[in-house]
Amino acid sequence: MNVAETRHRTQTQALDLLYPPHCVACERVGAWLCDDCAASITPLPTACCPRCGRPMPTSRLCRTCRGRRSPLQALRSLGSYTSPLREAVHALKYDGLAALADPLAALLETYWRQAPLPVTVLAPVPLHRGRVRYRGYNQAALLASAFGSRVGLPVVEDCLVRRRATRSQVGLSVADRHANVNEAFCCVDERVRGERVLLIDDVCTTGATLAAAAQALLDGGASSVWALTLARAPFATVR
Repeated sequence: MNVAETRHRTQTQALDLLYPPHCVACERVGAWLCDDCAASITPLPTACCPRCGRPMPTSRLCRTCRGRRSPLQALRSLGSYTSPLREAVHALKYDGLAALADPLAALLETYWRQAPLPVTVLAPVPLHRGRVRYRGYNQAALLASAFGSRVGLPVVEDCLVRRRATRSQVGLSVADRHANVNEAFCCVDERVRGERVLLIDDVCTTGATLAAAAQALLDGGASSVWALTLARAPFATVR
C-alpha cells in the first residue's frame, strides 16, 4: 500500500467515527454498500466476446469484433453501469470514498472465481500524475490492491504510466476516444516482461483506454494482456 492509499484509509477511518457509513445507493446506515444493494448487482455473463466483452452464447468474437485486431486477449466486467453499481463507482471515483474499494473488490472476487483468467500479475490503469494530485489517489490502484490480496495475485504498480494528460472521455465518440488515448501510456521498466497481465479499471465504455494501456504493456514486454472492470457501459449507449 502506497502513501496515498494509507493516508486515505486513515482519513476514511476517522470519517467513519464522525459520520457513520451509509449505503451510497439506498442510504441505509451501516455500510457504504449494503448487503441488499450488493446482492442486487446482476453479474454479466462470463461467456462473452473476448474483444469487447459483449455477452455471447459462447466466448466467441461478436460480429462487430470479427476481423478487428485488439491488444487484449479478453475483456470482462462485473456488471452493467447501472444502479447500484453506478453510484458505488461514482462514490469511489469522485467522492473520496476509498473505503468502497474493499467491498467492490469482494464482488470482483466472487465474479472472478466463476471463471478465472490465466494471468500472473495485476496492473491498474494509471491516472496522469496531475489527476492523482487533484483526486488524492487512483481508484483503479485501490481496486487492484484489494482484489489482488483476495485472489493472491501480485500488483505491479508504477510500471505502466500515463505519460500525457488526456481530456475526459465522457461525451466523445468511439473514434475520438481511441484517438484521445492513443500512445498515452508507456512502461517505464521491465517488471511486466514475460508476464500475463490483468488490467484493472473501474468502468469500461468502448474499451479504448484499456486497449491503449494493453498495447503499452505488450510494448513493455508482457506476453499477454487481459482486462477486468467493475462496470460496463450498456452497449446501447456506446456510439
